[in-house]
Amino acid sequence: MAEWNADQYTKFLKERTQPAVDLANKINIENPREIIDIGCGPGNSTRVLADRFSGAHIIGADNSQNMLDKAESQNPELDFMLFDASRDFSGFNKKFDVVFSNACIQWIPNHRDLIKNMMRILNDGGVMAVQTPMNYKEPIHMIIAELSSSLKWKNKFDNPRIFYNLTQSEYFDLLAEVSSDFSVWETIYCHRMPSHESIMEWYKGTGLRPYLEALSENDAREFEKDVFNEVVNAYPIQANGEIIFRFPRFFFTAVK
Repeated sequence: MAEWNADQYTKFLKERTQPAVDLANKINIENPREIIDIGCGPGNSTRVLADRFSGAHIIGADNSQNMLDKAESQNPELDFMLFDASRDFSGFNKKFDVVFSNACIQWIPNHRDLIKNMMRILNDGGVMAVQTPMNYKEPIHMIIAELSSSLKWKNKFDNPRIFYNLTQSEYFDLLAEVSSDFSVWETIYCHRMPSHESIMEWYKGTGLRPYLEALSENDAREFEKDVFNEVVNAYPIQANGEIIFRFPRFFFTAVK
C-alpha cells in the first residue's frame, strides 16, 4: 500500500475531524480508563478523544509512520504506536474500555473478522465506536471509478482500489451478533468548498491517492486533469461562489 501523506491529509483537518467529534459524543460510558484510536492518522481524532475523556489513557494507533510522526509532533503528551489493523490483534497485553476508529476501516479487508477483533480487545461493558465513509454514489467517487475503468486508463491500473465496507444491512446483522446493544446511523456532511481545486486537494489526500501513486508522474498529472474536468461539470457553483461537497458517512457504536 502506498504511503500516506499527513500534510496533504491535514489540509482540510477541521472538516475531517468533525465526524470524530460527532462519534465521540455518542459514546455513553462514564470515566473510561483505557482507549485506543485505531487508524488515528495525524492524531486529530486522538486529540478529540483526549478532550472528551480527559482522565483516560489514550493510545493512537496507525500503520503509517508518516501519519504517526505528525501525530506525535502535534500531541507530544499522547501515546502513539505503529499498528496494522489488517493483521494480528493478539499483541495487545491489555483490554480497552473504548475502541474507536474514525475513517479508517474502509481501507481494511474482511470486516467480519475486523469487527470481531475490535470487540475482542474490549472490556466487558466497553464500547466500540466506528465511522466509515459511504460516498460511493457521490460524483467524485463515480468520476474516479468511471475514468479508471475507461478505455484510456484501465490498462494503467494493475490493482484497482477495493472498497472493503460491508453494506449497512450487513453491519447491522454483524453488530447484532457480536454485541449486547448497538446503534447505527448515517450523516451527510455538506462541506463548503471555495473551489473545484479544493475538492481535488481534499481527495488527493484520500480516495484519489492510490490512483495517482500507481501512475508515472506524467500520467498522474493527466489523470488528475481528467478527473478535474469532470468535477467541474459535476459540482455546480453556488450563488456566493462556493461549492457544496456532500460526504455521506456511516456510524455505529456497539457495547460488549
